[in-house]
Amino acid sequence: MVKKKNLESTSKRAASAAGRTLRNPNASKAAKSAAGSALTQRNSAKVTGRMAGSAASKTLRNPSATKSAKSAAGSTLTQRPNRKK
Repeated sequence: MVKKKNLESTSKRAASAAGRTLRNPNASKAAKSAAGSALTQRNSAKVTGRMAGSAASKTLRNPSATKSAKSAAGSTLTQRPNRKK
């Protein structure tokens, strides 16, 4: 199986939001996981893994998640490879 190269990377704005999320002591574990994944993909061709994608999805569905946490989670999900059909 050949992995496709990720052509997207985390923007400066999303990386900044991810940093704020990681520094926030009230951020959930899922939000911090998604933020860490977004920062990892800042200047690389890495793709979002299954666990980080799940954490990002959970963060986006959380009504109490901060705007910066949701921004980082959205960036993380954008870099998730497409599902097989």
